[in-house]
Amino acid sequence: MKKLLLLAALFMAATSFGQVNMPQPSTTQSIKQNFGLGFVELSYSRPGVKGRKIFGDVVPFDKVWRTGANGATILNFSEDVIIGGKNLKAGKYGLLSIPGKKEFTLIITKDLNVNQPALYKPENDVVRVMAPVMKMDDAVETLTMQFANVKNESCELHIMWDKVAVALPIFVTIADRIKADVEKNLASDKPNYQTAATFYYEWLKDNNKALALITKGVAETKDAFWLYLLKARIEKDLGDKVSAKASAEKCIELATAAKNGDYVRMAQEDILKKL
Repeated sequence: MKKLLLLAALFMAATSFGQVNMPQPSTTQSIKQNFGLGFVELSYSRPGVKGRKIFGDVVPFDKVWRTGANGATILNFSEDVIIGGKNLKAGKYGLLSIPGKKEFTLIITKDLNVNQPALYKPENDVVRVMAPVMKMDDAVETLTMQFANVKNESCELHIMWDKVAVALPIFVTIADRIKADVEKNLASDKPNYQTAATFYYEWLKDNNKALALITKGVAETKDAFWLYLLKARIEKDLGDKVSAKASAEKCIELATAAKNGDYVRMAQEDILKKL
């Protein structure tokens, strides 16, 4: 009976110890970035330097690294992307790397379970990208990845740890898709001239087309000070200072009446002071 009671007590103690929650040494992070007409997402674990020599020691040179800790590092694309000149279909991919002293080989793999080098299979590679090593003055204690330099059709995944950083460029091609939508909208009974003018001005750099569209827009919505600001910007870039000045002044007049100081300031600083 005493033995049974002792075993029961030991079991209860072990069970209670098993319920203690402790933070992971390498915590998990998921980041999501709106990109193109969709998003890119990353999930990875973040080991720390903790006084160790990282590259060339903890992470050996010239060997496959899971580019994180614990489980596999996963990228998720909501739409097709281009990496290393190769088209990748929307979906999930593993991110691996082979660190070197001067450059990393960044590997996009269709295998989502490579959490140790022994599981890596080169035949599952989708694309490899050579990424030059950038030395940083200040050390990054915890492995950090972030999407940076996000533009209409491109962004970069930055990987930073200790004093080393590399970048993976990611691209999408969406201008043709947007143009088709813009033209469809213009053919409708309620065309959005602001959106169309902005697209031709900022994306296609067709200032003459943009001016024709925004001129129609201000004719239909005469109190829209925001349209006059866009019109002034286009006219300034076309070298038509007289028209740009007139549009900027109209923007200021209407924005002042609407008590919108931001547009008054932008018309003054972005247009009038630069003519």
